[in-house]
Amino acid sequence: MPNEEICLKESTPVGTLGIIPLESCKELGAKVNNYLVNWRQDRDAEHYDHITLAGYKSDSYIVKAAVPRFGSGEAKGSILQSVRGLDIFLIVDVTNYSLTYSLCGQTNHMSPDDHYSDLKRIIAAIEGKAKRITVIMPFLYESRQHKRSSRESLDCAIALQELINMGVDNIITFDAHDPRVQNAIPLHGFETVQPAYQFIKNILKNVKDIQIDNDHLMIISPDEGGTNRAVYMAGVLGVDMGMFYKRRDYSMIVDGRNPIVAHEFLGSSVEGKDVIIVDDMISSGESMIDVATELKKRKAKRIFVVATFGLFTNGLEKFDEAVEKGIIYRVVTTNLTYQTPELLSRPYYINCDMSKYIAYIIDTLNHDCSISGLLDPYERIHKVVNKYNNGEL
Repeated sequence: MPNEEICLKESTPVGTLGIIPLESCKELGAKVNNYLVNWRQDRDAEHYDHITLAGYKSDSYIVKAAVPRFGSGEAKGSILQSVRGLDIFLIVDVTNYSLTYSLCGQTNHMSPDDHYSDLKRIIAAIEGKAKRITVIMPFLYESRQHKRSSRESLDCAIALQELINMGVDNIITFDAHDPRVQNAIPLHGFETVQPAYQFIKNILKNVKDIQIDNDHLMIISPDEGGTNRAVYMAGVLGVDMGMFYKRRDYSMIVDGRNPIVAHEFLGSSVEGKDVIIVDDMISSGESMIDVATELKKRKAKRIFVVATFGLFTNGLEKFDEAVEKGIIYRVVTTNLTYQTPELLSRPYYINCDMSKYIAYIIDTLNHDCSISGLLDPYERIHKVVNKYNNGEL
């Protein structure tokens, strides 16, 4: 039995569980809630005779909350039921641009700033009555502005400190752009979770003829910043890895950054091999397509573009074209950020559902158990690879 299960059976929860998925995460929050309800209903009652906590088994752990807006665009957070003594988990997707609100008669799409402000409004509405507050923010707010290189703001660090000052105990994010941003809050809980297991599992489920060995598969990092991500996945699978580095023109700035002149490759031959390009996010997607094109020039076989967050800020047309030309074989991202119906309908798209994983994290933390086993998926990856090799997946 895994250590997490032993702990769940032997420990008492910190407090009655409460989940508040903000409007940006309603669908994901509902899936997480369903897992938790089913697990706790099915648990053997004899192991929980010592738990006198009311509400351990419930039909729903979702706490009713709302953020109504005035015609001027201003808003307020409202908690619609008691949260006194609850162990609260807030879930928010700051990149969900599909939500709108009325601003002086105009329709305004919600930005990351709007979602972050709504999160603070709900925390303020809790008024310190909860036993503990954990924020699950898959895409870390302003994480792309994680370091200061000149006289400029350091938004992510300020946001983390602001949440802690408002009473948040733990912050959980996924695949932070630079995990060192947690140094802004060194005395508080901060976890950045890697979805490597979900990537591998869903690729193997959808593509039945991958050979996982050095002669047929290779992991690629599209830039130097994501090397650790690629090294881990390659190490677990026992295959080679390579990387590109972006040669930039530092004499000019375009759209706030130095333009990329060329992608230079470092690594062994990719000829005839399936290639997995893994990164933290797909923004416009131009960099990923450029890397895939370079790999095709080097005679790579099938190219899987894998990222935790699929933002697709410039739409899907370039990916459609790349797939049609045979440059990209599959695109793999998670449901941690908003997914358009168009994306979900693409035949080349593989969706990695993270709701079960988040439910595991919430369940374990609610029992005040260590999540170390959940953060390192080494054993789970090997199990799913063995199942695949044995034809059981």
